[in-house]
Formats: sequence, structure tokens, C-alpha cells
Amino acid sequence: MTQATGHEEQPADVLFVNDTGELPLDTRRVLVQLLSGPSLEGRRHPRLWPVLLRDEQVIRRRLAELFLELVLDRDVQVAFTSQVAAEELDIPILLRRAQLTFVDSVLLLFLRQRLTQAESHGERAVIARDEMVENLMPYERAASTDRAGFSKRVNASVEKLKKHNILQKLRASEDRFEIAPTLKLLFSAEEIIALTALYDRMAAGELPTLARQPLDDDEDE
Repeated sequence: MTQATGHEEQPADVLFVNDTGELPLDTRRVLVQLLSGPSLEGRRHPRLWPVLLRDEQVIRRRLAELFLELVLDRDVQVAFTSQVAAEELDIPILLRRAQLTFVDSVLLLFLRQRLTQAESHGERAVIARDEMVENLMPYERAASTDRAGFSKRVNASVEKLKKHNILQKLRASEDRFEIAPTLKLLFSAEEIIALTALYDRMAAGELPTLARQPLDDDEDE
């Protein structure tokens, strides 16, 4: 008869006391990065990216349990989570949404275009704060504010996009940023065409109403 040792022996893959999880350590790290956000990128997370590709299906299943889906672009090497859209279900919202102002929306579109240009030339998409302010000045009238006030609002939008990691500050520089490849997945080609036409009319003096757009956030605005 085998004598009791006073405690049950835990499986070898248990990571901590009372661990009831089933996934290996590196897969759990991928899930945590996706849930903490804003993204998982091959360049910024070189150890996690191959794990994501290896365990993509199990990660998709675990996210689906939380009413989330995985948005993944292998070419750009970017992945992030998005809330499942199912109006017929009463789904608890895990990812809260921040509303984009007019200036936020114009800045995002401008950065999206700059990212596309840089990628077409095989370059990093680097941009200065002053350049963002200057390129958005044609929309000053649409924003209904004075020049100094408009510059302040552009800077506030820059800070918001830094928070969401869409703008990543370069080392040794306070006013130069790299545009994250995540932005490439936030606008479809059709949306870019429609928004570009709308903003061109605004820059020309027309002032159509612009609906605010949601952006996944981790805290209320």
C-alpha cells in the first residue's frame, strides 16, 4: 500500500500553486499581450509572434470564450483583439470604446496614408509632431476653432494615439514618432476612399457633418 505524502503531486506542466490552466507558458503570454493590448507585433514581440502563429487556433478559441475575435495580418506581422459584433446577443463588453473627435479622425487618416507611402518605398513610417500639425491645418475651419486652439487639439490627438500605441515615440526624440503597422488594419480600402473624399471637401470649405467613430480602448474617456 502506498502511503500518503500529505499533499497531491501536481502535474509537471503546472506553472504555479493551484494552477488549473491547460496552456503552456508562452501561449499564455501571447493571450495576456493580446488582452492587455493594444497589439502584438512581430517586430516588437519577436518571441511571442511565432507562438501566436503556432497556436493561432487555440488562441482564437480562448478569445471567443470572451466574445473577442483575433485580427491577424501575417504580412504586416500585427495582431490585436476586436469585440465580436452580434446584435442579436446580449454580449458583455470587455473592450470599451473611446469616441474619436473630428481631429482624431483626420489625423488617423493622414497617418494611414503616410504609412502606406512609407511601405511602398520600403521605409519606416516616421513623422514629426510639427508635420502632423502642419498637414492638418487645412481642416482648421472645419474644426471651428482658432489656429492656436487647433494646434492644441492636434497635440491632444497625438497624445491619444500615443496612448493607443498607434504612434510610437522614437528613442532620444520627444517629437518624432513611428506609425505602428496596426493602423493598416483599422481602415478598409473603401473607408479610406470615402473618408478621403469627405475630408477633401472639408478642406475646400464644405462642412458636412462627421459622425464620430469608435476606437477600442481600455478605459473610459
